[in-house]
Amino acid sequence: MKMDELTDVVYEVDRGLAWITINRPHRHNSFTNRTIDELIFCFKTAWADAGVGVLALSGAGDKAFCTGGDQKQRKETGDYGPSETGVSEIEHFHRLIRDVPKPVIAAVNGYAIGGGHVLHVLCDITIAADHARFGQTGPRVGSFDAGFGTSYLARIVGDKRAREIWYCCRQYDAATMERWGLVNKVTSLAELRSEVRIWADELLEKSPTSLKALKYSFNADSDSIIGVSRLSQISLDLFTATDEAREGLNAFNEKRAPDFSPFR
Repeated sequence: MKMDELTDVVYEVDRGLAWITINRPHRHNSFTNRTIDELIFCFKTAWADAGVGVLALSGAGDKAFCTGGDQKQRKETGDYGPSETGVSEIEHFHRLIRDVPKPVIAAVNGYAIGGGHVLHVLCDITIAADHARFGQTGPRVGSFDAGFGTSYLARIVGDKRAREIWYCCRQYDAATMERWGLVNKVTSLAELRSEVRIWADELLEKSPTSLKALKYSFNADSDSIIGVSRLSQISLDLFTATDEAREGLNAFNEKRAPDFSPFR
């Protein structure tokens, strides 16, 4: 992949800060496998660039940061579309957010829902616009994340709140997420990029080796989740082929409430 081949992601570098923006506003910045391939390419490009010290992950427009996997694509093809390797690399991307030896800031400019919520959870720092909304949808649409999206989330907000987020599929405002410790700073949408710039400049003043060592030290305590994540992906692949999962997917695309009662 080359930079001029990007279709789903925009990559920009400005004074040591790499902006990586999911550019699918027509689908609320939901991702396909192509999107994930491009995100991986951009993160690795930023990793290799000695001129980049901080990464910022965001979404195009003012409505959504990322709303997870593209459910319309899943309805059409049964998966999230073709990828360069022939397999979905979402788990690889999750690990890459943690493995890139530079701080990653989530600039949440709207809905961070489902798989998009997991992405911001994995970033080192989250700065959110005051209109942003956060939450999970898995049990509503016949999906789940039993890896970092659950276990690591519980380490941040506590077990009871993490269960609430996943079991109930409610949506929460940015102020609540800041109070729960899942957001570092809330600002207006108009000031979001400039606020990220302030944080990035503060980080860019610091020793990059120290920041790398600190990031890996923080990660060490939760790296065991990687094994659970792999098992989760296998289970999810099997589950999405069931009638129960299809009911959640069909209900989402038909804009109706799902009926899971036959599967209890």
